[in-house]
Amino acid sequence: MLDFSREFATIREEVMAAVSAVCESQRFILGPEVARFEQAAAAACGVPFAIGCASGTDALWLAMAALEIGPGDTVITTPFSFFATVSSILRAGATPLLADIDERTFNLSPHAVAEVLNAPLPAGAGRVAAVMPVHLYGQCAEMDEFTTLGQKHGFRLVEDAAQAFGASWNGVVAGGLGDAAAFSFYPTKNLSAFGDAGMMTTRDAKSDERARMLRAHGMRQRYFHDEVGWNSRLDTLQAAVLEVKLRRVAAGNQRRRELAALYDQHFREAGLVGTSTAEGLVLPFTDPRAEHVFHQYVIRAPRRDELRTFLSEHKIGTEIYYPLPLHLQESLKSLGYKKGDFPISERASEEVLALPIYPELREDELDTVVEAIRRFYS
Repeated sequence: MLDFSREFATIREEVMAAVSAVCESQRFILGPEVARFEQAAAAACGVPFAIGCASGTDALWLAMAALEIGPGDTVITTPFSFFATVSSILRAGATPLLADIDERTFNLSPHAVAEVLNAPLPAGAGRVAAVMPVHLYGQCAEMDEFTTLGQKHGFRLVEDAAQAFGASWNGVVAGGLGDAAAFSFYPTKNLSAFGDAGMMTTRDAKSDERARMLRAHGMRQRYFHDEVGWNSRLDTLQAAVLEVKLRRVAAGNQRRRELAALYDQHFREAGLVGTSTAEGLVLPFTDPRAEHVFHQYVIRAPRRDELRTFLSEHKIGTEIYYPLPLHLQESLKSLGYKKGDFPISERASEEVLALPIYPELREDELDTVVEAIRRFYS
């Protein structure tokens, strides 16, 4: 699915020099590299404030805590996402409320959210304080409609942009589309660290100041704790690596789009494409208002599990994001959902398959993937 060594071969000297500089300085926690990276990342996202933290999961919690979303509040989000989307809401002390996804983009559906907003709240649920759309696979959710809904119903918008660094919606870059946003720099991401790291962004100075306090045990002044915060600082070594990689992420995202277009072209030329899995492969849909960064290239595939086994036997890596929707996870039974509650998400979990895509992927390797899939269906 991903070969880290290819990227490292091209940036080795810059990364090692950056790491060496941190080691020489002996500034390992919130050193100058962190501040420089935050400033550069904020500029890349078109926002005034970016706050580095320990992980994308922490960034989600930090975004909600900075907006003072917590006990007594309800947050609407998607059942078709990574576990952290819902677990971060619970960690903030709020109640998750789920709505189904859009069939084509896999993102949270604003129409489904509107239905939830217009229905009576479940017993025990407080006011809807926020909606958390996920920019899944690197494509922004339908932010215009969410903004309109937010203005009508008085909730905040928290972007789960973990997979979408550099993506945009109607020319506005992810991270600046809501009241706050969260990014992950997990090693597989388009902009990736050499371990766990994350970032929250906001346009609001008060939220920025509060997030910086909360990520350091609630301290504004050393050893004086205004609130019970968290230890979620971005390591200086990770910031140094991210500073190097940030200079290349736009070019990497462009290459991902080129590879996605090649996949589309080759699958169509092979006669493998249909409008539903009853007819063939369903290719990724890109909304014309979005600039997709293809963190993942995800098809819907007939006989998905058999195909995946076949590709594995031919040494082709794939992944399923995600095989079990959040509302059916054992640890989230307390939310009270059951199978059949979110049919679009459930169907997606049975059909989606992510194929290899990263900037260093060679076109002959892409051809090998397409040819193997053609052989499977022939």
